[in-house]
Amino acid sequence: MKNTFILFCFLFLNLSFSQKKQDFTVTSPDGKIEVKISVNDKISWSISHEKDLILAPSQMSLTLDENQILGKNPVVINSKKESVNNSFETSLYKKKSVQNHYNQLTLNFKNDFSIEYRVFDDGAAYRFITKKKKDITVKSEEVVLNFDKDYNTLMPYVRDLRNPKDPYISSFEAHYENKKISEFSKDTLAFLPFLIDYKNHKKAVFLEANLEDYPGLFVTNNKNKSSFESRFSKYPLKETNGGFNNINRLITERADYLVKTKGTRTFPWRAIVISENDAALANNDIVQKLAEPSKIKDISWIKPGKVAWDWWNDWNIYNIDFKAGINTQTYKYYIDFASKNKVEYVVLDEGWSLEEDIMKHNPNVDLEALIAYGKERNVGIILWSSWMALTKNTDGILKNYANLGIKGFKVDFLDRDDAKMVNSVYDISQKAANHKLVLDFHGMYKPTGIQRTFPNILNFEGVKGLENNKWTPNDDVPLYDTTIPFIRMMAGPMDYTPGAMRNATKSEFKPSHSTPMSQGTRCHQLALYTIFEAPLQMMADSPTAFMKEQESTDFIAKVPTVFDETVALDGEVGKYVSIARKKDNTWYLGAITNWDSRDITIDFSFLEKGKKFQAEIFSDGVNADKAAVDYKKEIITVDSTTKLKYRLANGGGLAMIIK
Repeated sequence: MKNTFILFCFLFLNLSFSQKKQDFTVTSPDGKIEVKISVNDKISWSISHEKDLILAPSQMSLTLDENQILGKNPVVINSKKESVNNSFETSLYKKKSVQNHYNQLTLNFKNDFSIEYRVFDDGAAYRFITKKKKDITVKSEEVVLNFDKDYNTLMPYVRDLRNPKDPYISSFEAHYENKKISEFSKDTLAFLPFLIDYKNHKKAVFLEANLEDYPGLFVTNNKNKSSFESRFSKYPLKETNGGFNNINRLITERADYLVKTKGTRTFPWRAIVISENDAALANNDIVQKLAEPSKIKDISWIKPGKVAWDWWNDWNIYNIDFKAGINTQTYKYYIDFASKNKVEYVVLDEGWSLEEDIMKHNPNVDLEALIAYGKERNVGIILWSSWMALTKNTDGILKNYANLGIKGFKVDFLDRDDAKMVNSVYDISQKAANHKLVLDFHGMYKPTGIQRTFPNILNFEGVKGLENNKWTPNDDVPLYDTTIPFIRMMAGPMDYTPGAMRNATKSEFKPSHSTPMSQGTRCHQLALYTIFEAPLQMMADSPTAFMKEQESTDFIAKVPTVFDETVALDGEVGKYVSIARKKDNTWYLGAITNWDSRDITIDFSFLEKGKKFQAEIFSDGVNADKAAVDYKKEIITVDSTTKLKYRLANGGGLAMIIK
C-alpha cells in the first residue's frame, strides 16, 4: 500500500511538472523575426515579423510505435541557445558561397528527443531529433500551420488521375490556385512549396528540407478555417505496374506507418521563409542552408551544362536526306548541332531502348557509335530511363553504361515521395556518384536539399514545364513563369526545359505535338535561361529550328548554367521578375512578364563601379504583340550608374549578356 501511494505521488508530481507551461523565445540575428515556443501539454511555436503575426501558435508532434507521442505532455530537461555565423562554398549553384547566419534554440526533452529551432533573418525552421537506442517506427507526424486571418494563398494541388484512390501518386506538376485558406479545395491535398500573402507587402513560403528516409509533406484543410494540417503517404507494402505505358509503380497496399527507421537520427526541417519584398524570394538560400553537405568528396568530374533534347520537338529535324526519328543518323545530327554550338550534352529520351528493360537497345540506335561520335566532338550522352526500369538492377545498369562512356541518366516517372521512393532516390544518387554519372530526376517530387548532398544531381522536375505546351491549350503559362521563381524555385533547380523557337501570342497559341510552340515572346524564352535555375538546362526545340534562329541560339549557348553571384533586381509574384547573375567577369540578365505588357527599369548598379561594360541586349520588338518572334538586338555601353527603361510585350521578356 505504501509503495502504491509513493508511486501515485511520483506520477502526480511528474504529470504536474510536465503540464507546467514553459515559454522560450529565439529571434533572428537582425531582431526582426521572433519565434516563441510554448511547452505545456503540447509543444507549439508562433512566428512574428516585427509587429505582424506570421504564424499563430501551431502544434508539432511525432507519434512512434507503442503509442509514444513525442510532444504530448512533454518534459523539458534543458535548453541551449547558440548563434552561428559562417559561410560555405557551393559547387553547382546560383552563387559561389552562401552566408549561413542564424540563432538556434535546442530543447532537450525527457523520452530521448529534442527539437531544434533555427531563426534566420529571412525565415525560421524546426526539426525533431530522436536519440533512441533501438530502431523506431514512425506512425505519424503532426505539422500544424495556424493563421490569425483568412489570408490568400498560392497553392499547388495534387492533380493526378492515374490512381484516384491514392492521392499520394503525383507528378508534382500544378499551376498555383489563388484562394483563401478557407477556400482550400476539399477532399484533396496540396504539396510544397506554397505561398501565403499577408496583404501588407509581406509574404511567406512554406518548405521542407533535408528529406531523407522519410515521406514528403502534404497539407490539407478539411475544417474550413484558417489553418493547414499535415498529411503523409504511408509506407508502400504492395505495388503493381500502371500509369503511363505501364511504367509507373502504383501502390495497392500501404502500411499503417510512415517509415521504420533508425532510433537516433534527425528528421526533415519544417521551414518558413518570410519576405518584405517579392524579389528577395527569388534569391533565397534556406534549402541549401538546411541541407546536409556533399557526400561526394571529389566533384571535379561533375560537369554542368546545356542539353540538346529530342522528345519535346518530336525528333523533328528536316532539310536532310535521311528519315528523322529514333535512329543513329538523327542522333548524329543532334550531336553535330551540339558540338557546333558548344552544347555539352545530348539526351536520348524514351525509345532508345525497351522501356521495361534498358539493357536491351533499339536496333536502330547504335549506342556505342554515338558515344564515340560524341566523344570526338566533345559532346556527352545522357540516357533516359523510367525509375522502374533503372531500379531492376540499379548498380549493374549504371556500371554497364558508365563503362560504355555514358555521362548520366535522366530518370523519369518516380511520381511519389513516400519513404521508399525517397530512399530509392538516395540509393540511385550514391550509386550514380560511385560510377561518376550525373542525374536529372524528371517526373520527380520537389527538391529538398539533396542537390547539395549529392551534387551529381543536376536537375529536378517537380514543375509544370514547357512540355505541357504540347497538349494544354488553356494553361496560363506566362502567369506561371512569373510565379515559380518566387515559390517552386526556392526549393531548388527546375527541369522546366525552355528554348522554344516557335513563339506565339495568347490568341495565336495552340498545342502541337511535332511543331510545339511557347506562350509568349522569343525574348521571354531567352530570358528563362538566366531566370530559371538549372545546372543541367535543356534546349527543348529542334536543332533545325535552332539553326534557323542562329542569333538566338548563339545567345542561349553563351549563358552558363551555374553562377558565382545572383542579384534579384525586381519583381512581383505572378506579374514580372528580373534577375542578374554573374559568372567569372560576365553578367547575365533576364526579365519576363505575364500576359500584361509593362514598362520596367533596369538599374545597373550591381555592376562594378568605375568600369564600362558592353551589353548585348535582346528586347521585345515593336511588333511582338502580334508576332511573338519579333525581337530587337543591340549592343550598347553601360556602367553602374546606367538606368534603362524597356517595354515588355504581352508575355514578353528581356535578355542581356554584360561584359
